[in-house]
Amino acid sequence: MKRYEIEINNEVYHVTVRPIEEGQAPVQQSTAAPTEASPAPETSGAGTTVTAPMGGNVWKVEVQPGQAVKAGDVLVILEAMKMENEIVAPADGVVQAIHVNVNDAVDTDQDLVTLG
Repeated sequence: MKRYEIEINNEVYHVTVRPIEEGQAPVQQSTAAPTEASPAPETSGAGTTVTAPMGGNVWKVEVQPGQAVKAGDVLVILEAMKMENEIVAPADGVVQAIHVNVNDAVDTDQDLVTLG
């Protein structure tokens, strides 16, 4: 998967593009979301904290504490503006903590998952 930042009419969107093979059905989930700036995941001695790029509701939590993830793996799916937005791991790591539950309402920049 590749991540891109696209500007349309002075609005910045972050999109994830993944190739599909011939005969494979395309995924119907969108990861496009308007944002003013692309905040980098916060890092500390405890790991990398992945935050919500927008406000919304937690639709699914796709990982569990202790689970190894690779860059681009889906961590959480947020429902915002009637779209499912995949929040992906910025780098390889192990899930240290999950800060949200299914059906939680989250704000922009709220902590979702900490990776180590």
